[in-house]
Amino acid sequence: MPGDTQLRAQGVAAVVFDWAGTVIDFGSHAPMGAFVELFASEGIEISIDEARVPMGMPKWNHIKALGEQPRIAQAWREAKGSTFSDTDVDRLYEVFTPMNIAAIPRHATLISGVADMIKALREQGIKIGSTTGYNREIMAVLAPLAQQQGFSPDNLVCAGDLPENRPSPLGMYRCFLDLGVWPAHRVVKVDDTVPGLMEGRHAGCWTIGVLASGNEVGLTEAQWRALDATQQQQLREKARQRLAQATPDFWVDTVSELPALIDQIDARLAQRSRPGHLPN
Repeated sequence: MPGDTQLRAQGVAAVVFDWAGTVIDFGSHAPMGAFVELFASEGIEISIDEARVPMGMPKWNHIKALGEQPRIAQAWREAKGSTFSDTDVDRLYEVFTPMNIAAIPRHATLISGVADMIKALREQGIKIGSTTGYNREIMAVLAPLAQQQGFSPDNLVCAGDLPENRPSPLGMYRCFLDLGVWPAHRVVKVDDTVPGLMEGRHAGCWTIGVLASGNEVGLTEAQWRALDATQQQQLREKARQRLAQATPDFWVDTVSELPALIDQIDARLAQRSRPGHLPN
């Protein structure tokens, strides 16, 4: 395998990426309008900011979490005369999936630098995994669009593939099996949400929190680039405070910065350092 040196035999073996907000769809916009539209169809107005709060969860769980937010739960009771229930979640989920699928092509641009970054990792012999809060139906549309632009991971774990999804580690365990990599401390999880980072943390992997391109900032790339340095730093810190709940080992604005961090992790592994032992 190209780049499979003695260092690589002891260093990072695989990097597992989230999708929206991490490698594609700068700002993670595709699901947001669908969530707002979904609740509007039931006579319940929710904001984009409210829709973003549970981001990273599988979409069924995301809908449930939205319906249980106190303000939205009260609005539901007033509009429907009943408490928001799992039966409501099941029904809304069936409506949500085609809404989200319709939005995917409008928000399917790879984040700048992703294709080159993946090429650089592969040249070092590092395997590329992926997990997502999207289901298989949504990914059947998104994955080919990403492949056309240069992102085609070695595996894909979707919401609904396993008995329990994020923030549990089961998706990462599936990645270990699919990619044939171990131990966990030779795997890196990269994500822009708390549940996605916790998926990696619970599995014993290094975790890297994505700030600028992620859900917590929620801007398009053009909007982000148009901000001055002070404005960017304010939003960066706001995102960092939110993602700090998952105690990432490292931070990046976008995954284009990743190769340099892999070198740092390799060096720490050579010193027998392990994930979770770094100051944040």
